[in-house]
Amino acid sequence: MRGQGRRRHRAADYARIRRNLSTVLPVLKAWASVGLDLRQITAEHIRTELNQRQGSQARALHHVLRSDFAALKQEKVLCHNPTLGISLTTAVPVPTPLPSDRLRGLLDRLDGSRARLTVGLVAVHGVRPLEVTRLRLDDLDLHRRTLRIRRGKGHQHVVHLDVLTLHLLAAWLTERRRNWPASDNPHLLITSHCAHHPAQPPMSYCALRAAFDQTGMLPKQLWSDRVLDEARHTADPVHLVRVFGIHPHTAVRYVHTAHPDKALAKIR
Repeated sequence: MRGQGRRRHRAADYARIRRNLSTVLPVLKAWASVGLDLRQITAEHIRTELNQRQGSQARALHHVLRSDFAALKQEKVLCHNPTLGISLTTAVPVPTPLPSDRLRGLLDRLDGSRARLTVGLVAVHGVRPLEVTRLRLDDLDLHRRTLRIRRGKGHQHVVHLDVLTLHLLAAWLTERRRNWPASDNPHLLITSHCAHHPAQPPMSYCALRAAFDQTGMLPKQLWSDRVLDEARHTADPVHLVRVFGIHPHTAVRYVHTAHPDKALAKIR
């Protein structure tokens, strides 16, 4: 791994080597304790070790064993690689819709215009929870009825606001001006803790969670339900990409969940 074998290559750092060693060492010791040499290891031995582990532990061990045996074969220490043909399937979490009765009257149960706007942006427009806290006043264009969502590396997604959200925004902006008329914090959603903070931070995640705690649902849970509900009305993942600005692979997964009877081509 340090690049000093038969074929020179870029050296791995020692932190990575230590991680790999800590992952594979218990397996090597177990094999050595029963008198097995690495040349005697077969695919069945590999599968036995992987079957004793789950999730990330199994994936990590599989990765390290595959890398190590490939290196040993390259160095001609071994004549075969027992990890060839062995793969692990990774379970992809499937989004689960929330019962309609839990969503009915959701906004009416919330206390305060900030909480209603916070939850409304997620439940109606599928804005990601942390993106809600980072929204700025200049992201809002009331004339065009749009809200800009800033994302990494200069990317952005534009949300077209409906009448309900415009009413929620109007109520919050009125309360914001009434409570903190001199605040120079540029973020759309603020609290008494950050309204006049010299660093002008966004609303904290704890403050965001306080709004969702009133609903009895997690922010991610409500966001997932909104995307899944939209997917029920379309079998086109491109539509989900346009509406929510999500990654195509995420859009395909939600459409597959909403329409399990329809086969979609993989997006590469």
